[in-house]
Amino acid sequence: MSDKPINPFDDAEEIAKKSMVLFFLIDCSGSMGGSKIGTVNSVMEELIPEIRGIGGADADIKIAVLKFSGGSEWMYSEPISVEDFEWKPLDAENVTDLGSAFSELSSKLSRSSFMNSPSLSFAPVMILMSDGYPTDNFEKGLDELRKNRWYAAGIKAAVAIGEDADFDILSRFTGNPDSVVTAHNGEALAKLVKFVAVTSSQIGSKSMRLAETEEDFRTKQESAAEQIREFAESDEISADIEEGW
Repeated sequence: MSDKPINPFDDAEEIAKKSMVLFFLIDCSGSMGGSKIGTVNSVMEELIPEIRGIGGADADIKIAVLKFSGGSEWMYSEPISVEDFEWKPLDAENVTDLGSAFSELSSKLSRSSFMNSPSLSFAPVMILMSDGYPTDNFEKGLDELRKNRWYAAGIKAAVAIGEDADFDILSRFTGNPDSVVTAHNGEALAKLVKFVAVTSSQIGSKSMRLAETEEDFRTKQESAAEQIREFAESDEISADIEEGW
């Protein structure tokens, strides 16, 4: 196993703080209407203040939100520092173009785009939320992502919103079924999104060494997956299973 750092980080200029982008990919299709999208909006507004301060002296955490339904669109044109980020309420309509979201994410995971911090960069954290099955060619978008080295190095997690979400596709995005959790109702969704986002950000924004290796990235991914699985199986979440949306 090679100890050579992954290439995207090689040409970064070293300064005091490393940058980390926290990506949220959020399903805004018609089936997300009502309580689902309402809960997502409420949870995200509450979550942003909790993420502030996680990086501390080690990391400058930035947030990028990609909404997808009939196509995909960024909430802001570039990642915004968590200190300055303001949530814009999302609406739900149209279909589930997950493949479009995957392709768009891949296009921004580049030093010439969203990963253009002048400092050394942590690998990104990517969190996907969806309640259904893709209506476009998600395979093409996923193939593009898998060829992207930022995606390969990053921490990936997914929240299935309700029983109709396709767990297999979400697992293919994360690369590990332990990194996929199911929210059976609004209360569980709030708990899971907060835990997944905070835990992944805490792990992702801590340096294991100055120039992290592929083994370091795998260790972070496995640590996040283990903690997410344990929380999803805890009494705090399992007690909410039967209520439903």
